[in-house]
Amino acid sequence: MAYKSDIEIARAASKKPIQEIGAKLGISSDDLLPYGHDKAKVSQSFINSVQGNENGKLILVTAINPTPAGEGKTTTTVGLGDGLNRIGKKAAVCIREASLGPNFGMKGGAAGGGYAQVVPMEEMNLHFTGDFHAITSAHSLLSAMIDNHIYWGNSLEIDTRRVVWRRVVDMNDRALRQITTSLGGVANGFPREAGFDITVASEVMAILCLSKDLSDLQKRLGDMIVAYRRDRSPVYARDIKADGAMTVLLKDAMQPNLVQTLENNPAFVHGGPFANIAHGCNSVIATTAALKLADYVVTEAGFGADLGAEKFLNIKCRKAGLAPSCVVVVATVRAMKMNGGVAKADLGAENVDAVKNGCANLGRHIENVKSFGVPVVVAINHFVTDTDAEVQAVKDYVAGQGAEAVLSRHWELGSEGSADLATKVVETIEKGEADFAPIYPDEMGLADKINTIATKIYRADAALMDQKILNQLKDWEEQGYGNLPVCMAKTQYSFTTDPNERGAPTGFTIPVREVRLSAGAGFVVAICGEIMTMPGLPRVPSAEAIKLNADGDVEGLF
Repeated sequence: MAYKSDIEIARAASKKPIQEIGAKLGISSDDLLPYGHDKAKVSQSFINSVQGNENGKLILVTAINPTPAGEGKTTTTVGLGDGLNRIGKKAAVCIREASLGPNFGMKGGAAGGGYAQVVPMEEMNLHFTGDFHAITSAHSLLSAMIDNHIYWGNSLEIDTRRVVWRRVVDMNDRALRQITTSLGGVANGFPREAGFDITVASEVMAILCLSKDLSDLQKRLGDMIVAYRRDRSPVYARDIKADGAMTVLLKDAMQPNLVQTLENNPAFVHGGPFANIAHGCNSVIATTAALKLADYVVTEAGFGADLGAEKFLNIKCRKAGLAPSCVVVVATVRAMKMNGGVAKADLGAENVDAVKNGCANLGRHIENVKSFGVPVVVAINHFVTDTDAEVQAVKDYVAGQGAEAVLSRHWELGSEGSADLATKVVETIEKGEADFAPIYPDEMGLADKINTIATKIYRADAALMDQKILNQLKDWEEQGYGNLPVCMAKTQYSFTTDPNERGAPTGFTIPVREVRLSAGAGFVVAICGEIMTMPGLPRVPSAEAIKLNADGDVEGLF
């Protein structure tokens, strides 16, 4: 049977004017700043006006480690939101914006799939409302002002060998990872080594996603460390006097974007830090606003629960005072078979034994999420090739882990296919068993926090840090940054730093290659293994298939 592509389904959607979507949440048209007919920003003044409202229930959607078989975390997030509305609940979805880098690289799109999508799909996967461009511009302004300050006399006495502020671009471009700037003579400044990260790894992105309002945003921007002097004392963005102008560039980007699902339910799409190199969650301001407007808010955290969920629970919830009532872990029969040793080409054939063998990865994620004191529901994202015996094998395994797995067919049927999952999630929340707490306290040392995640979440024997890294962490503790959480940058494909190591491996260590202080965002980044903060394009990038057809419509976005 031939199925329509995601973009074909999205293009055929019966969208409502964004004012009608806002009205479902009590947002008047005066409080919406429209970008066309089907998307708008929600004003800060309106968000301020609803702060006295009672919070709804927060539901986090996470997943097993991603495989080439596909898991469908965003698809499940959207499907669950539609399912909750279908069973009579007032629900909203909160997801991240898509980066151009992976859209033109491997993924080709990030707005859900099938009949569980957020629209307008094409705009969301391209320029949308310009938030990422604003973040790139604000980041680039600071880069320019640092070099300009050095050029015009360097009154701050910046050691040009210790400029730690890297540049960014929202594209996968490996050639920019390590560069030399200011070549060409005296008029171009002082040559130095530098490099680019992808925009979603920018500290400015993290700050926008963790700030409560514009004043908080400007303070955090000013707190960013951009360089060090010869005496190793830090130079901040506020010393460069860039924080005010950066805030001006970000004032519109700070306002959450409102769009809709295929079933015309409200969805906030705002912010987009990667979960393998940043903290992997949508903005605090979007999530907290949604909680004031809906009874149930469904949000996601990027990649597997070892990355996105860990950071959501240890960083975002800690910083924003949030506590999820339930966590949904997404798994597929196909991914279980891949974890059980089946090649991608053979996934269509029934293999119950491989499903059982691959469930260890799912089991570890269930245990990890439960360790935060939050109940778990497993969503089996249905593929048409799944057999009843394979689905039952996953259900039986999950039952043995003290949780329940629900088959959800939202990709194929929309909310009709996710109503059972929505019902189970509501039942789980109403039991009131959530007793959320992060897995390490603020006062724990930075090296111990890194080790705690490595041993308790990844199940490594230890995190390996050389003396230089340990000394750096100790210096930051002495400077007053010891109470910050840590943000692990690690491959998303495995609990280890080897992307080919599937399942639930043991007997390994986590090598920490580098640590970076994100003083404005409020966390320390530990870069593990070979993970890159500037990805590269694959041999055959998605961009090769993306084009306009004769009617002027986009083709090639998944």
